[in-house]
Amino acid sequence: MVIFDVEPGGRDNYKIWEEGQVPKVIFEMTSPSTQSEDKVIKKDLYERLEVQEYWLFDPKGEWIPEKLRGYRLGVEGYQIITDSRCEVLQLRLEIEGKLIGFYREDNGEKLLTPDELASALKAERQRAEAERQHAEVESQRAQSESQRAAELESLLARYREQFGKLP
Repeated sequence: MVIFDVEPGGRDNYKIWEEGQVPKVIFEMTSPSTQSEDKVIKKDLYERLEVQEYWLFDPKGEWIPEKLRGYRLGVEGYQIITDSRCEVLQLRLEIEGKLIGFYREDNGEKLLTPDELASALKAERQRAEAERQHAEVESQRAQSESQRAAELESLLARYREQFGKLP
């Protein structure tokens, strides 16, 4: 669930009467054994509570063939969402195996899962280390070339002393 204007942090449970805020969006992982409760009891409850959007996710496609079904609160109650857009969060939703991918509508960027974020961070650290090593090699090469140029200058100076002006 997504709730605005409440103190952040984990909770064992969320009590509307204590928090003072109704969730704006609820995502429900559903299955054949919970489907009747999810699509009737909870749907009716969330509609009465005026939860703006209610999404049912059936990762195996056992009773929702499209795997994801959303409802948006309208004047006449919940209406089925046909475009896989979560208006409240301004996200586009896509089924990605057994997960839902969340994409920002403004720039198309994917919101990363913790595993994806950890992988991206690891890749970025590896890239930064490779760049650091490359810079170190380039620095050593430049230093070596500078040293070689100084040696050649010294050698040229000795030749000039010994043989005079060279052509």
